[in-house]
Amino acid sequence: MDGGPRVPEQRRAGSAVTAETGTLRFGVLGPVRAWRGEKALGTGSPQQRALLAALLLREGRTATAAELIDALWGSEPPPQALAAVRTYASRLRKILDPGVLVSESGGYAVRGLGEGALDASVAQDLAAEAEKARGAGDLGTARGLLRQALALWDGEPLAGVPGPYAETQRARLEEWRLQLLESRLDMDLEQGGHAEAVSELTALTAAHPLRERLRELLMLALYRSGRQAEALAVYADTRRLLAEELGVDPCPGLSDLQQRILQADPALAEPSAPVTEQAAAPVRPAQLPATVPDFTGRASFVADLSAVLSSASEAEGRVMAVSALAGIGGVGKTTLAVHVAHRARSAFPDGQLYVDLQGAGPRPAEPETVLGSFLRALGTADSAIPDSLEERAALYRSVLDGRRVLVLLDNAKDAAQVRPLLPGTEGCAALVTSRVRMLDLAGAHLVDLDVMSPDEALCLFTKIVGGERVAAEREAALDVVAACGFLPLAIRIAASRLAARRTWTVSVLAAKLADERRRLDELQAGDLAVKATFELGYGQLEPAQARAFRLLGLADGPDISLAAAAAVLDLPPEDTEELLESLVDTSLLESAAPNRYRFHDLVRLYARACAERDEDRPSEREAAMSRLLDFYLATAARVYAIERPGDRTVDHLQVTERSGQVFSDDGKALDWLHAEAACILACVQQSLAAPTLRKAVDLLLASKDLAESGASALRYGTATQAARDAAATLGDAYAEGRARTTLAQVLSHAGRFEEAGAEAAQAIELARSTGDPWTSGNAHNEQGIIANCLNQRAVSEVHLLEAIKAFRADGNRPGEASALCNLSRVLVSLGRVPTAIDLVRKGIAIYDELGLTFRLANARYALGIALGHGGRHDEALHELDGALATFTVNRQRLWEGTTHFRIAQVHLAAGRPAQAAQHAEQALTTGCIGGEWMRAHILTLLGRSLRSLGQTDRAKACWHEALAIYESSGSPEADELRRLLPSVALL
Repeated sequence: MDGGPRVPEQRRAGSAVTAETGTLRFGVLGPVRAWRGEKALGTGSPQQRALLAALLLREGRTATAAELIDALWGSEPPPQALAAVRTYASRLRKILDPGVLVSESGGYAVRGLGEGALDASVAQDLAAEAEKARGAGDLGTARGLLRQALALWDGEPLAGVPGPYAETQRARLEEWRLQLLESRLDMDLEQGGHAEAVSELTALTAAHPLRERLRELLMLALYRSGRQAEALAVYADTRRLLAEELGVDPCPGLSDLQQRILQADPALAEPSAPVTEQAAAPVRPAQLPATVPDFTGRASFVADLSAVLSSASEAEGRVMAVSALAGIGGVGKTTLAVHVAHRARSAFPDGQLYVDLQGAGPRPAEPETVLGSFLRALGTADSAIPDSLEERAALYRSVLDGRRVLVLLDNAKDAAQVRPLLPGTEGCAALVTSRVRMLDLAGAHLVDLDVMSPDEALCLFTKIVGGERVAAEREAALDVVAACGFLPLAIRIAASRLAARRTWTVSVLAAKLADERRRLDELQAGDLAVKATFELGYGQLEPAQARAFRLLGLADGPDISLAAAAAVLDLPPEDTEELLESLVDTSLLESAAPNRYRFHDLVRLYARACAERDEDRPSEREAAMSRLLDFYLATAARVYAIERPGDRTVDHLQVTERSGQVFSDDGKALDWLHAEAACILACVQQSLAAPTLRKAVDLLLASKDLAESGASALRYGTATQAARDAAATLGDAYAEGRARTTLAQVLSHAGRFEEAGAEAAQAIELARSTGDPWTSGNAHNEQGIIANCLNQRAVSEVHLLEAIKAFRADGNRPGEASALCNLSRVLVSLGRVPTAIDLVRKGIAIYDELGLTFRLANARYALGIALGHGGRHDEALHELDGALATFTVNRQRLWEGTTHFRIAQVHLAAGRPAQAAQHAEQALTTGCIGGEWMRAHILTLLGRSLRSLGQTDRAKACWHEALAIYESSGSPEADELRRLLPSVALL
């Protein structure tokens, strides 16, 4: 990149950044430093470091003594300047390797450095590589390279080095860093990282208020994040600042962006990506079936397969290419293969052969019969065609020798059926479609064909139904293709039914497909039927395979792990894996990831229909789902116990008949919980009938970390609400109390405090009637938290004291510590800060004693708040930073965002508005406990920080948004904001 330093004989593109042990390395992108291997070398006085820096940055050229004197002292050197330079050089020569610092022509030079010897040179090469990657359209690689380059800066370049040369170079290196940073941020936005970029850009514009490119990027990031008013406010702040500081208007790029935002230019909404059109291959008649006129999408597969076929027809080094497409019935294997074959016809002028091998049917085609047909098509007389398979295959290969022929083998049963039909000479190619993955077909290019993307599916539906009907009911059309599972055959059937019924609306069809029990029956038209396609595959399964297919289809989760599947089937993992992999080979099951499996939505419906039809005992279906629930509950309880040693919750859970999964370390336990989140919550909602209700509710208790992770919070809340309703309907007060307590926490996290309080109050009443110690302690604890958020301090204190009493009676010391920390926050609000600090330290002592590092983060968070209110800002930040690190490691995203907000509060109180604004933006991007209510708090704080930075228009935009949130919920904080807004107008 222009402006970056170059040093000869140093790192070039692609070389390693880390030097070998014992070699010299130098740093100038921070303090001037030197290392030999990993050992730091003393570089002497500031003037000596200045000499070293001047030599390192001269690109290996010789610097005369006069130039070096000017670099170190400028126009007023000391009397003994020349002697000093010689002394510094002599001392450096003793530190460095022999021959590195050389004397010539009355001056000095640094020569012979190894690869990666100077951080500025490494950064230059990384930046050059990034520019090449960006030019090639590989933005991901380019961004990664720029991040590596920027990471080499370690504070201010040439820090502490005196002299005019160092000052000039310092400014140049800092400008270069900002250019790289702007380039990386620009690519972040091109790849959709606008929300994450806002925080960084907010801090950068505060640090470099006159840098218009940063302001432009911030405006675009805010606009794409749905914050149009703030984006326009950034422009207003910039225009005012430039007029006051420089007496100029914003640059044309900034003004043009403002106008495009005002006009809501659609081109600004999403990053642009160049789309290259592929030229259509000419079509020539042959044995190939006609391609469908409404072929849609599959661009990447078409390009991939076309490239493989073209390799067989290259002028030099031609090969015999084989591509094998595998996939579920109805996924469009034949349609894609025929389409690709037609595109490639010009590359195979000697002919195209086609056969349907009927591999999914009861009587697959015999290879010798197919070879006879092929030989006739290639001009061989009937009398010349031999009888045996081996002789026909040999003759077939001989006839094809020297020809360029494409062979399409459709619907193959297995590799054994295909092998005799493959051409044996270069220049020919074969396309094979099958429901089975042909791993044993040597040399084949294997392609697993998945369902269509939503856009492709809607496009296909529109082509068949007509653009006018779909445009009038776009949402209903999206529902239809989603109900079809984006399976091309199902979409074609549904669209054909609608096209043939002009009196139907798209909504009528969507309503018919909404009933899962009737969906497969609705997806048939003429001789096309999705169910019949699946029936062919199911009919070929062995009994054990068919049982596994049926029972695994009962689970609602998006996929299923090998361990969970073993529980469903009541088999050892080894036997389960063998069965599941055999189902993957038939394309009735998909391998989502190592040891994870999933059904296509319509295949799952078919599997369930088979379970209802073919399972002799309905109790087997119930037993399978009960085993799955037991597996999840036992394993989640184990994770809970690992994360919270000493917590009594696990002692109050329902007893399971299965032991669950065992973990080799704590990190893998938490990995399991988050990986299984969707499956766990789906199992809960499937298990809300009377026999399994209590276990389902307890599974929610054991997996409560999902409620605080952010990613699974919404689904967790939905499952909890369903559990509460089921328990109330069944009259199970015990389960209802637990579900309401859990729901109160979920609602509180979402900022819906009035609803949360009502749930907690009912839970407390139910605890009194059932005597459940878990509900008693936790419901009072939640009610105390909720009352504090509603500014009901006295009520909060009463409930938290009750919670402490209940937890102590139950011997639940972690629960007691939690209530103590919550009580400390109430006392902070009441101004009793010293007592609050004492209470939270008691909670920390309990956590420390139990080794509860995870929950210790909550205590450190509470201590940080108390210390911050006590004016002990550095101590507060230490505690909050520690809490943030733990929340991040444990993937508690909502707590992570909330801690950023608390850090921002401390920074603002300490008079550091730029840092406060940056952390507030991170809180907005990450999300927080408290939902929209907390978002309004963050926006209010962000506005205060921006006002302190002179960005009054953006501050006002933040406050207007916060005010709207407060007013919609009737929060008393609205009055405070109304007082703030006039104060901004007066500035």
